[in-house]
Amino acid sequence: MTMVTVEEIRKLQRADGPATVLAIGTATPSNCVYQADYPDYYFRITKSDHMTDLKEKFKRMCDKSTIRKRHMHLSEEILKENPNMCAYMAPSLDARQDIVVHEVPRLGKEAASKAIKEWGQPKSKITHLVFCTTSGVDMPGADYQLTKLLGLRSSVKRLMMYQQGCFAGGTVIRLAKDLAENNRGARVLVVCSEITAVTFRGPTDTHLDSLVGQALFGDGAGAMIIGADPDMSIERPLFELVSAAQTILPDSEGAIDGHLREVGLTFHLLKDVPGLISKNIEKSLVEAFTPLGISDWNSLFWIAHPGGPAILDQVELKLGLKEEKLRATRHILSEYGNMSSACVLFILDEMRKKSVEEGKATTGDGLEWGVLFGFGPGLTVETVVLHSLPATETH
Repeated sequence: MTMVTVEEIRKLQRADGPATVLAIGTATPSNCVYQADYPDYYFRITKSDHMTDLKEKFKRMCDKSTIRKRHMHLSEEILKENPNMCAYMAPSLDARQDIVVHEVPRLGKEAASKAIKEWGQPKSKITHLVFCTTSGVDMPGADYQLTKLLGLRSSVKRLMMYQQGCFAGGTVIRLAKDLAENNRGARVLVVCSEITAVTFRGPTDTHLDSLVGQALFGDGAGAMIIGADPDMSIERPLFELVSAAQTILPDSEGAIDGHLREVGLTFHLLKDVPGLISKNIEKSLVEAFTPLGISDWNSLFWIAHPGGPAILDQVELKLGLKEEKLRATRHILSEYGNMSSACVLFILDEMRKKSVEEGKATTGDGLEWGVLFGFGPGLTVETVVLHSLPATETH
C-alpha cells in the first residue's frame, strides 16, 4: 500500500479557485424611526425635555447626519418598561442583555434565511458559521442560537465574534475567505447582527460623543454565503474575494472606544476620526492595489463603512473621488443609519441590485475591481479587494 504524503492531503484540502460571495440577505426590525422626528421623541422618552440647549444641539446633529430613517428594536413600550435604559448612567445591563441575547440571533436568522434562499442550496451544505455582533454576550453564543434557529447541522464549525465594532463587516469577510479557500467544498454562512438596545441611553451635557452615537446608530443584520469553486448549475457567484488586510492606524489610540459596563455599552469618540481615516486611507489602497497595477481610485467600485457623513466627505475629498463612487454607501446610511458591522453587507447588496437594475455589465456598478472598507474601534481598518462578476438577474 502506498503512503499518502502530507502535501498530497493538503492539496486535496484546499479549494482550487478564489472565495466568492454566493448570496446576500439583509433584515431590519419592523419598528422604524424617522430622523426628523427623532430629537423630539428621544428627549421626551428620556424625560430630558428641560435640557433645551442640548436638544437643539441634538437636532443639529440629526440634521447633519444625512440619515432619513433608522430601524430600532427598542420601541416606546420597551423603553417605558425599562426606565433605567433611558437614563444616562443607571445600572441596566441585565435588561439590555435580556433583549439583545434573544433578538440578535433572531434578526440574524431573518437575514440568513434570505441569503440561503437566494443561494439555492440546502442549508445542510453549510459547513461553517461566522457570527459577529457588538450587541450582548452570552454562552453558548449567538452562533449556537442561530444554528438551532436555522436548523443547521450540529457539526457546523462555528466562530463567534463579540465586541468588534464597526470594522468587523470586513473582518468576517476576511475570515470567511480563508475558511472557504482552505477547506475544499466549504460553504461559510456569515452573519452580522447589530441591535442598539445595548448602547441606547439618555443625553448628558458632559459627553456629547455619546449623543453622536444616539444620532447615528441603527439596527440591522446582514448575511452572506461565501464559498470557492461554485457549482455553476445552481450557484451564482456575485463577487470574488481577491485579498484582505487589517491594520491599526497610527496615532489613533482611544479615537473610538466602547466599554461594556453596568450601564450598558458606552460609546466614546476622543479624536478627529474622519481626519485620521482620510489621512491614512490612501496607504491602505496603495498596499492593496499596487499588485494589480491600479492607482486610479475612481476606476474602482466602493463599499465603505459609513461611520458618519464627515468620514465619507473627507475620504471623498482626500482621494478626489467622483460623487457617484459613494452613492451606495450614502444611500444605506440615509435609509438605515450606521448599523455597525452589518453596514458593508447592506451596501454590497445595494451595489449588486442596482447594477442589475441599471443594466450594468458587472455586479460592481459595471466596473471590474472594487474595494470594501471597514472602519472601527482602535481605529482598525479592514481592506478587502473585490472582483466583480457579470451582472445577471438572480433566480
